[in-house]
Amino acid sequence: MSVSSDLPTPAPAPAPHGVRRPARRVTRDYAALAKVVRDSGLHSRRYAYYWSRLVVTVVAFALVWAGVVLLGDTWWQLVLAAALAVVLAQLAFLGHDSSHRQIFRSRAWNDWTGRVLANAFVGLSHVWWTAKHNAHHEAPNREGHDPDISPGVIAFTPAVLASRHGWRRWFARRQGWFFFPLLALEGLNLHVASVRTVLGRGPVVHRGVEVPVLLTRLVLNVAVLALLLPPAMAGAFLAVQLGLFGVLLGGAFAPNHKGMPIVPADAEVDFLRRQVLMSRNIRGNVVVDFFMGGLNRQIEHHLFPGMPRPNLRRVQPLVREYCSTLGVTYTEVGFFVSYRIVVGYLNDVDHRARDPFECPLAAQLGR
Repeated sequence: MSVSSDLPTPAPAPAPHGVRRPARRVTRDYAALAKVVRDSGLHSRRYAYYWSRLVVTVVAFALVWAGVVLLGDTWWQLVLAAALAVVLAQLAFLGHDSSHRQIFRSRAWNDWTGRVLANAFVGLSHVWWTAKHNAHHEAPNREGHDPDISPGVIAFTPAVLASRHGWRRWFARRQGWFFFPLLALEGLNLHVASVRTVLGRGPVVHRGVEVPVLLTRLVLNVAVLALLLPPAMAGAFLAVQLGLFGVLLGGAFAPNHKGMPIVPADAEVDFLRRQVLMSRNIRGNVVVDFFMGGLNRQIEHHLFPGMPRPNLRRVQPLVREYCSTLGVTYTEVGFFVSYRIVVGYLNDVDHRARDPFECPLAAQLGR
C-alpha cells in the first residue's frame, strides 16, 4: 500500500544559519498520515490474536505454578523461575496493550483487562503504570515531562549529570556499564513503586480494588515459595524471577528512546516529529517481536498507540515512506546495535546530549 498520492507538500530545506523562514503548518502532516491509516482499516480490532494470546499466556502462568508444586525440592526450580519471568513479561505486554485500548472496542473492557493483568498476575499497580506511561507518550525524551528520563539512579540528561558529585558523578560517568545489572533490579523497583502509589496519599482510581488485589498477589507469591521450597531455594527462585523479569521489561523499553535527542522543557515540537524523531525502531524477527512485545516498532506505536500490536508491522511501510517524503528522519537499527548506542550514550551523556537540536532535529525544526 502506498501513500504517495496523499502526501502533503514536502518540507522546504532548512534555512541558512541565522535566517528565519515562515513557519509551516506542520500540524497538518500528522493529520494527513492519520487519515490514510484510518482509511486503510489498520485500526481494526484483532480479537483472534489477542484472545489466543490471553488464553495461552494465562494457561502458561498456571502451568508454571503447577510445575513448582510438582517439582518439589530441587534446584531445577530455577528453570521454572526463569520461565515464570518470561510469562510475566508477556502478561505485562498484554496489559500494556489493553491499557492503550488496543484489544477491545469497549473502554471498560480494556481498562479492567489491564487492571486484572497488572495487579492480579504481574503484581504492578495499573493506576501507577498507566499514569507514568501516558506521561511518557505525551512528551517522549522531553526534560521535565517524560518520567522515563527523570532523575534517578541513572542520569539520562546533562542537567541531571551536572547535579551529581563525588562517587555519584564517578558512577554516572560509567553508568552504561552498570546498565544491565541495574535492569535486574528493575523488577523489584516496579513492585515497590506500585505499592508506594496505591498506599500513598494521592488519588488512586479504584484504590479499593488495587490495594487488596495487588498486596494479596505480592504476598502470595512469596508465601507459596516459602511453603513449598527450602529458604535458600525460595530466595534464589525469587531472585531469578525478579531479576529476569526486570531485564526483559527494561530491555524491551530502554533501546527505543535512550540515546535519541533530549528535548528542552520549553521546546515546542509538533506531534509527528515529537514521536518520530525521539523514537527508535529495532529491526528483528519473530524472536525479537516476542521478547520486546512488539515495542520494537516504537515509532509506529507512538504515532498510533491504540493500534493493535500485530498491525504495527503492516503500517510500518506507510510510516517510513511518509517520513521520507517529508524529510523526517526515521531511525531503525539492529537489536545489538541499539544496545551499543544506549551504553555509549549513558557513558557519555554530557557530550552525546549536549545540543539536542543538532541533526536530525536542526534539519527538521529549522533551529
